[in-house]
Amino acid sequence: MDCKFLFLGLRPVVPLQSNFYWKSRIPLTLIAHSNRKAHYRKKLPKNLRSPRRYKLPPDFGVNLFLKKPTTGGDPSQTDPVLDDNGYLSQEEEEEIAGHNDDIVWEADEIEAISSLFQGRIPQKPGKLNRERPLPLSLPYKLRPLGLPTPKRHIKNVSPWVVSSRDTICKRVYKNPTFLVSLAKEIKRLNPDDDVSVVLNDCARFLRKGSLSLTIRELGHMSLPERALQTFCWAQKQPHLFPDDRILASTVEVLARNQDLKFPFDFQKFTSFASRGVIEAMIRGFIRGRSLKLAWNLLSVATQDKRMLDPNIYAKLILEFGKNPDKHMLVEQLLYELGERENLNLSHQDCTAIMKVLVRLKKFELANSLFHWFKLSGREPSVVMYTTLIHSYYSENKFRQALTVVWEMEGSNCLFDLPAYRVVIKLFVALNDLSRAVRYFSKLKEAGFSPTYDIYRDLITVYMVYGRLAKCKEIWNEAEMAGFKLDEKMKSELLQLERETMLNPLS
Repeated sequence: MDCKFLFLGLRPVVPLQSNFYWKSRIPLTLIAHSNRKAHYRKKLPKNLRSPRRYKLPPDFGVNLFLKKPTTGGDPSQTDPVLDDNGYLSQEEEEEIAGHNDDIVWEADEIEAISSLFQGRIPQKPGKLNRERPLPLSLPYKLRPLGLPTPKRHIKNVSPWVVSSRDTICKRVYKNPTFLVSLAKEIKRLNPDDDVSVVLNDCARFLRKGSLSLTIRELGHMSLPERALQTFCWAQKQPHLFPDDRILASTVEVLARNQDLKFPFDFQKFTSFASRGVIEAMIRGFIRGRSLKLAWNLLSVATQDKRMLDPNIYAKLILEFGKNPDKHMLVEQLLYELGERENLNLSHQDCTAIMKVLVRLKKFELANSLFHWFKLSGREPSVVMYTTLIHSYYSENKFRQALTVVWEMEGSNCLFDLPAYRVVIKLFVALNDLSRAVRYFSKLKEAGFSPTYDIYRDLITVYMVYGRLAKCKEIWNEAEMAGFKLDEKMKSELLQLERETMLNPLS
């Protein structure tokens, strides 16, 4: 046998047309002991029982593409004869060696060819249609890799004695809990102690505008003197003053507690003060029930063409609307608001003005204000809907009010107790018993307890339809809820009972 075949551990097979094919690589030990194959108890592995066959590299001198395969066997060419051990006979080996005397295999060629058969056996492909998960988007990359996580939890240490690092300062100087705790610390001081005892320890943590919340909290605690001391201490700190926010908070607290010194020149004040300080003083006067001072300051600011927040006008309109003698001032404030080109009112301010207009029987203005609010691109609240329904009801425009109820239902607006009261009152005025009873049931399902006027309206609509039994049922329910009907309602129920006894078939 040729040495090159023994080196590779393979045996050659000569098929038709003298094309060499490598049979599978079978170890020499298995070839040598093939005659004792039947004596093994264990079967050979599957890859050795039916191994793959690999082709020899083609002869470099032969053009295989021009070579046509034969369809029939040539009788002159016979298959090689193997002996009992699976080897070629000596005659066949000499014949093969005679045909390939011109081919000489070098050592590097044999090494290169043998390396082709030592590679990894290709495995079966996996799931070809496998879907890989998409990578996470950029917002999920909160922090780049390799950077340390900042320490955010600091335990058992006061917020103003934590550290002097910038990160702590930025969190502390605008922390409401820290600023309110300063006001509580100042409240616990002895009357003879100054606020500097508390403020000096945390001065390095404060920034401009920080103490405005502390001063307002001192005002809520009815400590205007301490608020003024805090403002005076801030004036001596170069990094805290000048600041209009601290000044505005101090002025508002002093005006609310009526601690501003007079005579006060409003003309000079409005010419030099900022808009925020003027608005803070007016708010302080309104909360301190000094409406005359608030009106005078607003008038002077209007004469000087200072544009103030519409919230100031809404608060004054709400306060003046409670006094019948101030209705002329309300109309003047409404006219000033109407003259503005860019009017911006919040839900609360718009609802407050609408309530005052309904009280003053300015129904057209209330309706126009509601439609202006809708045209501004905002959704009305349940209070605004209720105010508009009450406006139409007070004007005896029940059909228009019913349209607003359907609009309110269509917008999926949740009813509250005042809304149920107004709607039931509207259906009683329309003598619509079925809808009044339906909304009365909805009121109970929503978890609200009916008020006295709701019981009274429901008894009234049942009396119109002559439902004496239902009237007594609602009456008993009202008494169980702790209400007592007035004498007028009792007399009407007794009269209905007499009429029912005289005409039982009616």
